Amino acid sequence: MQRTPLYQKHVESGARMVEFAGYEMPLHYKGGINEEHLTVRSAAGLFDVSHMAELQVAGPEATPFLQYATLNDPGKLKLGRGQYNMLPNDTGGIIDDLYVYREGEDQYLIVANAANREAVADHLGALAEGRDCDVRDVTDDWALVALQGPRAALVLEGLVDMDLTAIKRNATASAQLSGVPVTLSRTGYTGEDGFEIFSSSKDAGSVWDVLVRAGSVPCGLGARDTLRLEAGFPLYGHELTESTNPLCTGFAWVVKDKEFHGRAAMWDAQCEQRLVGIRMVDRAIPRQGYRVMDRDRDIVGEVTSGTLSPLTRESVGFAWVDADLSEPGTRVWVEVRGRPMAALVVKPPFHSS
Repeated sequence: MQRTPLYQKHVESGARMVEFAGYEMPLHYKGGINEEHLTVRSAAGLFDVSHMAELQVAGPEATPFLQYATLNDPGKLKLGRGQYNMLPNDTGGIIDDLYVYREGEDQYLIVANAANREAVADHLGALAEGRDCDVRDVTDDWALVALQGPRAALVLEGLVDMDLTAIKRNATASAQLSGVPVTLSRTGYTGEDGFEIFSSSKDAGSVWDVLVRAGSVPCGLGARDTLRLEAGFPLYGHELTESTNPLCTGFAWVVKDKEFHGRAAMWDAQCEQRLVGIRMVDRAIPRQGYRVMDRDRDIVGEVTSGTLSPLTRESVGFAWVDADLSEPGTRVWVEVRGRPMAALVVKPPFHSS
């Protein structure tokens, strides 16, 4: 297994380490997942996300290339701005969901999921053949941490040499963090205000230590997952897969009406099922793979993610269901250990700050 530059910090802090996307990562620290989740909702949590993949696309044709390769429109980004995006395949599905940052007129940084690093790099590299732009995997050059929560800006403001109010949502800025050069991005995966902080791999430990001393609490993958689910964000391999048509989900807004790779297969497909949020009525927790039934107990779908919200104490999740059952307020049943448990179709997010 690979290790991020912060591996030793996690071990020293008593983290429970697990395998994730080929990396040895912290699942949680001594306080546990629920405590870390609530810390992010009320104060400031700190996540190591250095396992994420970074790719640089640069050259005179970088903009039209990415406009064709992705579903959103990077060409509309101003310098120093980022956007949520997706990388389509040629069968109407998704290779990965991404964040795309415009670093220069003809230069972009793409942040992809760790498990899809090779697939994204290979796909973009193949699509770029014959175009005047280069795709370069720069993952190993970067460390990345996410400072998230309503007090994130308060933790950070005394450490950097700039006014954080100047950084709006999805904007980036270069800064010095206690003397260390970093790039700040006002983005995150928790539904809270926060920053993703890029630094060189050699500076990762210094950045982590400074942020912890300033009052942020280390958090692991467990809280990251419950937070993203509560906020209504998808996770690749669960809500999004190589066969997922995003037009059949609540994330269809990402798909812009333009030419893109695989457009016909995606655009012309019928949504026989749709991705919906569910909130349990009966006392049970929906888990990935649990079957969803209608009132006649016919199988009409499957849960993709679910949890008991540490904040609201409601059991919520995502599920694919037949399109005629996808309207909010529709009652469905989730099969839990052989028993049908009532749930309602709802529109995410399940919590908003």
